[in-house]
Amino acid sequence: MSSPVRLKLFGMMVLEFAIWGAWLPLIYSYLPSLGFSPLQQSWILNAFPLAAIVGMFFSNQFADRNFAAERFLAFSHLVGGLAMLGLAFTKSFWPFFLLMLVHCLLYVPTISICNSIAFAHIKDPQREFGPVRMGGTIGWVLAAWPFTFILVDWEAVRAAQPKGWIEWLSTVLGHGLTGPELFQAIRSTFIVAGVTSLVLAAYSLTLPHTPPKKAAETADRLAWLKAMRLLRKPYVLVLWLVTFVDAFLLYAYFNWTGLFLATEPQQGGPGIPGNWIMPVMSIGQVMEILTMLILGVTLKRLGWRTTMVLGILGHTARFAVYAFFPQNQVFIILVQMLHGICYAFFFATVYIFVDAYFPKDSRASAQGLFNMMIFGFGNIAANFVCPWLRQEVFTRDGLTDYRAMFLVPTVISVLAAGALALLFRPPALPPAEEATPPEAAGRAT
Repeated sequence: MSSPVRLKLFGMMVLEFAIWGAWLPLIYSYLPSLGFSPLQQSWILNAFPLAAIVGMFFSNQFADRNFAAERFLAFSHLVGGLAMLGLAFTKSFWPFFLLMLVHCLLYVPTISICNSIAFAHIKDPQREFGPVRMGGTIGWVLAAWPFTFILVDWEAVRAAQPKGWIEWLSTVLGHGLTGPELFQAIRSTFIVAGVTSLVLAAYSLTLPHTPPKKAAETADRLAWLKAMRLLRKPYVLVLWLVTFVDAFLLYAYFNWTGLFLATEPQQGGPGIPGNWIMPVMSIGQVMEILTMLILGVTLKRLGWRTTMVLGILGHTARFAVYAFFPQNQVFIILVQMLHGICYAFFFATVYIFVDAYFPKDSRASAQGLFNMMIFGFGNIAANFVCPWLRQEVFTRDGLTDYRAMFLVPTVISVLAAGALALLFRPPALPPAEEATPPEAAGRAT
């Protein structure tokens, strides 16, 4: 593959995941500020996992077989981008929910479409796809940093009357919004995501032409059936169920972290300035890149089970720090690095395990089976349970009991790790004719 094509594909991945990374981390804090009930918040948040479940079938069964991939990408991001822009100016539940649903139904299939475009134009997937796909993680990180200059208390900056560029920059970075002003300003995340989506819509038309695929529909149906039948194997069923729990823990982190970081020390939080919340959370994605580099060596030395148990225990450590050191900014910032372990050691390892153990003719469907837990059902469960727990169970008179709240996922993660350690017993080696060199596919944020 030529360097210009690889660079275009890399840019596609950067923009694709910058859209998602721009609006997701802070939406959990924004929705309560609009006065939505916990149930209304859950429906809005679940637009994405519901679209993920639909998208698993839509992108495979319809989109990539009836449209040129780059044109479908352009259309989806044009309409989805306009819907995202609309969210910035919407404060009523039904319009907000419907706009989010439109965006998610169009956005989710593009994740698979981007992969399809990349695979169609690279010659050596095992060598070339990783660097191209790394653009997605970099895009997620880059999406966080504009908000260090957007979510700023500009009145305080003007009042400080900084002199010179360096003093001005220091003043801006040190005066992030807090409280109600921060939550109102979070609507800017939808503007950034919407504009990025429109840019990708235009950029998509410059991508290499990728014609629609033609394949027998019955073959895919049989592949899904075969993948489902593999759940009869105890070790596959155990991993599938633990994947649901770990996905719940992942989205519990996203549900609670943004608002927790913004909470002032006198209310039991670390008091991270509003313009630094997304950059602090993006530390996890930076560490994800570094952790992926050592994943192969870790798997060889520790094996499937131990590596995945460590991934789950990464959640344990992170939530335990939240529970017992909620006002220690240094600990709270440093513990964000564990996101790399949580993702790479569990989710990426699951993808590699499926690729190595499942029969070749049902491997893609098996990946989809686990993706439904990661992007779909685990996400849905967290989005229904977490707003209710925070607002109805652990908050009294406007004050949240963070220790008690974060102990819930701490305990759940310990139980999940124990269940995997005791019950997950895969064969030592897959049958030779079914084994392939491991390669991770997909992403769990």
